[in-house]
Amino acid sequence: MILSINKVAVLGAGVMGSQIAAHFANAGIPSYLLDMVPTQLTAEEKSQGLSLDHPAVRNRFSQAGLQNVQNLKPAAFYSKNLASLITPGNFEDNLPWLREVDWILEAVVENLEVKKQILSRVRTYRKEGSLVTSNTSGLSLAAMAADLPTEFQENFLITHFFNPVRYMKLLEIIPGEKTDPDRIKSVAAFVEEVLGKGVVFGKDTPCFVANRIGAHNRGAILKIMQEGGYTIEEVDAIMGEAVGRPKTALFRLSDLVGLDTSANVIRNLYRDLPQEEDRDLFVLPGFVEKMLENRWLGNKTGQGFYKKGEGEGKTQFLVLDLERWNAHGQLEYRPQREVQIPSVERAKKILDPRARIKYIVQAEDRGGQFAWKALSANLIYAAKKVGEIADDVVNIDRAMKWGYNWELGPFETWDALGIRETVERLEREGREIPESVRRVLSRGDGTFYKKEGGLPCYFDLRDLTYREIPVNPQNIVLANLKERQQVIKKNSGASLIDLGDGIACLEFHTKANSINEDLVAMMQTGVEEVSRNFQGLVIGNEGANFCAGADLVLLLIACRNKDWDRIERSVKAFQDAVKILRYSPKPVVAAPFGMTLGGGCEIALGSDRICAHAELYMGQVEVGVGLIPAGGGTKELLIRSEQGIQAGGPLPRVQRAFETIAYAKVSSSAQEAQDLGFLRPEDKVIMNRDRLLYEAKQLALEMSRRGYQPPTPREDILVPGSGGRVALEVALKGLRLAGKISPHDEVIGKKLAYVLTGGNILIPKKVSEQYLLDLEREAFLSLCGYEKTQQRIEHMLKTGKPLRN
Repeated sequence: MILSINKVAVLGAGVMGSQIAAHFANAGIPSYLLDMVPTQLTAEEKSQGLSLDHPAVRNRFSQAGLQNVQNLKPAAFYSKNLASLITPGNFEDNLPWLREVDWILEAVVENLEVKKQILSRVRTYRKEGSLVTSNTSGLSLAAMAADLPTEFQENFLITHFFNPVRYMKLLEIIPGEKTDPDRIKSVAAFVEEVLGKGVVFGKDTPCFVANRIGAHNRGAILKIMQEGGYTIEEVDAIMGEAVGRPKTALFRLSDLVGLDTSANVIRNLYRDLPQEEDRDLFVLPGFVEKMLENRWLGNKTGQGFYKKGEGEGKTQFLVLDLERWNAHGQLEYRPQREVQIPSVERAKKILDPRARIKYIVQAEDRGGQFAWKALSANLIYAAKKVGEIADDVVNIDRAMKWGYNWELGPFETWDALGIRETVERLEREGREIPESVRRVLSRGDGTFYKKEGGLPCYFDLRDLTYREIPVNPQNIVLANLKERQQVIKKNSGASLIDLGDGIACLEFHTKANSINEDLVAMMQTGVEEVSRNFQGLVIGNEGANFCAGADLVLLLIACRNKDWDRIERSVKAFQDAVKILRYSPKPVVAAPFGMTLGGGCEIALGSDRICAHAELYMGQVEVGVGLIPAGGGTKELLIRSEQGIQAGGPLPRVQRAFETIAYAKVSSSAQEAQDLGFLRPEDKVIMNRDRLLYEAKQLALEMSRRGYQPPTPREDILVPGSGGRVALEVALKGLRLAGKISPHDEVIGKKLAYVLTGGNILIPKKVSEQYLLDLEREAFLSLCGYEKTQQRIEHMLKTGKPLRN
């Protein structure tokens, strides 16, 4: 059963409280954001003649929290106007508001006594049966709840969000001994479906799951670094992508989240774990204590382990010089050095994280030695803590993947390295082998995970048997369907998979899901197969992003070889494939998420409906590589610009589409994609990425049940003709003369204007979709011939950034 939450109250308007309120607003749920009443006036308040009784003063802290969260980068809100769903207030005047809300979230300072005081006050005002949760990152639920009545404790648990709240998938749920089991289930279902979170169930132990494993990992890395004389740059290079961790690795991540935040976690663990065998790893090194004393906390104070400096007339990146600290006890910065470790460079080229991690820990150079020592310490600790901090290996692995963005959790890493081989290596080194590992070798099949009947299972250390990993029936996992032989057709670029109930899925699986000839061919083949044997088609995948556009490598090679015929054939084939999607006799639903750019955007726009994940970064970005959209994107945005613009003839509609494409506007969310015209009112947005394919499938089924009829190709698209083109060209010239765009930007803009205004048509006239597609292809091919376009493509491939030449 999912909770019915109509309004919430967030107590504490700091970094986390304000972000939690913002994310409820993202889900369309209004909230009260309450904080303390100030005891002193600021200089500004005095100058305005305000008193401590004035509402603006009494709500200063909550109002500041609301203002701060609106200014966050990356944005906390899906759309700025969602901030209106948050009402600021304070603990003295507005606690009676708690009677109106269904969920009270405590997010005050991380101090047990302060939390107990605020919960005691909540007890007075909350309505019976309302949910109360704490966002503590590591304090004891039992200690917080000790003085609360039974009914309160039955509705009380910890819901630990991770920062930044909008973007981090993990939410740890920690129930108490008296928490109603039905309450636990309903909260988990709500945060998954409505807030889009991934739930990990932990136990009421210090710092719960992710931060417990993460803090130990950090301590082990710092110890190994100091013992081996590694630099900060070396550690971040080794412990990043090479071992399946984010690029931020350790020290850049610390600068990002704040050294004071991570230091508090480590200090709390040292205090709360007096019997811990590895307790020494929860002692902060001297140089870290000195950084805290200096307020060198990371990005929020302008310097941490790294900082920006000036040198030789340009910005330099500086890093803490630990060699000087070790020699002289002085903390100073030095220019960052380039790290060249062979094993790290080779590992980063291995796509499969399992193979990548196995390779680097076997390397004998400086990088391999460090990686092995750090990872093996993490594996041993996690294996010792299963059962203590969480019931099973699945929850621990999910915590590290969802909360720390590791590609593999500790137990998945055990399997990747080979448990038996890893144990043998540890034994040769005289190191401890956790009992849980010995059990999986003696009573299991030698792995923590395996598949039975195409379904993933884990080794349950409580009863020493393999159990199926619980999966919500609304979470469609394509990898599992493939294991069960549900692939209908496939080639190297894409697969057609049977989702059941008469719906098929077209899955992309090229590198970065980029569009190539194989993928286009499967688009055409897939629609033909669905037309004969299925009720509808979903276009979706399980990659990091839906589709980042065309394969630029192949395009650049063709441009350099002046193989214009091949380029035209490829563009025509892609246009035809997108047309087939639109005019298929069966409904086609695109399920985009993440980066949906260029040709990926055109595929989504060409579908009958879009079922998008809320985190959708969608746009036509071709101008960045010197081109315009030519897979129907230019035409489609022109058609969509008709919505909401009725007066002024065709030119205002053309201008809207022109600006969206020329400025390469990319949505920062699905809601903004609606504002930009990429999504229509009839399209659907969901919060939980894991449910995306299921919801898209349901949409396709619904369209089929209603007797789907494909649309008729448009023949009545009004374009302004040469007058409109001249107006756009005059504006482009003005921008160039003002230095706001480059000469080649002007060339691209003129080509785009040529297409949107109808080519060589002199006066306003109605044209067909095919006419506009032909103009798209003509302009695209023309731009491919420019050297500056080819330079832009090459620069994008080398740097991942656009070149403004």
